[in-house]
Amino acid sequence: MSSESDILGIVMKQIPILYWPRKTTDDSEYQMARKVINNATGTMPSVISDNLDLDAIMNENPESVVYYPVFCGSTGWWGELLGAGAVIVDKMIISPECQLMVIQSDKNANSKGTNQLLAAEIYPTSGFFKKMNSSIATVADMLATDAGTILALFSGQNQNKFINILESTGNSYLGCIGRY
Repeated sequence: MSSESDILGIVMKQIPILYWPRKTTDDSEYQMARKVINNATGTMPSVISDNLDLDAIMNENPESVVYYPVFCGSTGWWGELLGAGAVIVDKMIISPECQLMVIQSDKNANSKGTNQLLAAEIYPTSGFFKKMNSSIATVADMLATDAGTILALFSGQNQNKFINILESTGNSYLGCIGRY
């Protein structure tokens, strides 16, 4: 609920949306995801099974909460969040093979804890990774680009220290994509 809606006395209801890129028929993880979301929100989620446009969803319905599944072994799932005005605010374990990332508009997001997911574009150097696999941040996922850079996802507690180390090594910071 935003402060503006508090002032107006309007209660803005969060709209749960489940993105499910796989076939839903006979998928026990899909059924479990819907049940977990319903138990957490009191509302059965709407389902999107094809192209997910987070930017459009967050612009049209800022109160939306998107539940994005990350399956064991998947990489690069977080790239869709960059530039969408959306952040990860929590995660829910569905099974050993699947967890749901809970995504909200960065304007409505409240942190659940101290860890953050931090995305950056970097030029790979061994010294950089030695510094980053420390108390400041730990590499969580990486994607190589055609330009010779790496889009990397880190988990850390202090966004400012993370940015300072990135900038001191001549790298580009893309922005914080979540906190939980």
